[in-house]
Amino acid sequence: MTVCGQPARFSLATDASLLRSFKQDQRYWAVGQTIHFHFHFTPKDGAYAWFSYYSNGKFSNTVNATAKSGTTVPQSVSYVNKAGLVSKHISLGWRRYLKGSFDKEENWNLYSYAGFGLMLGRVDNTHSVSIDTSLYNVPVLNGKGNFKRLTLDLGLGAEFPIGADTYLYAEGRVQVPTSDYPSQYLFVNENAPLTAAINAGFRVLF
Repeated sequence: MTVCGQPARFSLATDASLLRSFKQDQRYWAVGQTIHFHFHFTPKDGAYAWFSYYSNGKFSNTVNATAKSGTTVPQSVSYVNKAGLVSKHISLGWRRYLKGSFDKEENWNLYSYAGFGLMLGRVDNTHSVSIDTSLYNVPVLNGKGNFKRLTLDLGLGAEFPIGADTYLYAEGRVQVPTSDYPSQYLFVNENAPLTAAINAGFRVLF
């Protein structure tokens, strides 16, 4: 594809990220990194693809196991489930410059993007007491399990040229689950994990 007689250009970018999960009973902090590919079709519009990964986010919940039979004593057991959640994220979408353009070498640029993604997660649960699952129903399983989520990914950022086709940027990002395939290893499944991130890094134009 060409624009004004010039071939479309592309950029590579990478950033460090601070992630927050906001869902009640599933709140945690994590740090991560994102690698971006940008394809510039016009000075203001283009496609993007990025891959991100995050450290282990930790949280805990006090839950109750309930007896399967009326003859079991006690009828309920209260315990603490300590969880560690690790996620990776792939996103594809469209990016638009609201101010400036992808190759502007003066002042600063403002951009937004929207796309769809796939979150790949793993959760590791540890119960504070041993629960016999043949006698009790548990709200969340002990051990490790994987889960997947489709997401709507939205972002807003600003970038500043620092020379040699290199830009420094900072952006805010939110990842909204659009699916909630149940996982017995997640205490909260509905519209979760709901996360947002602050990112800062560099983009290099080729």
